[in-house]
Amino acid sequence: MALVQFNVSVDEEVKGAVESQCARSGETIGYFVQEAIIDRLEELEDIEDLKKIRHEPTRPFAEVVKELGLDNDD
Repeated sequence: MALVQFNVSVDEEVKGAVESQCARSGETIGYFVQEAIIDRLEELEDIEDLKKIRHEPTRPFAEVVKELGLDNDD
């Protein structure tokens, strides 16, 4: 993956917390920030997926249990 410059301004306390965490974990600040951005993008994608499935029809729990053969009715 090609690396590019990405400049942002953050609160001093946030920067300090990131620097402290990276010093403890041995990660670079660049790696830490990149992973945080990826995590946030994935969360936003998950939220959109949830919005879509909320409108899908549902079935009664008993029906699902029976279909899966978990109802103990022999």
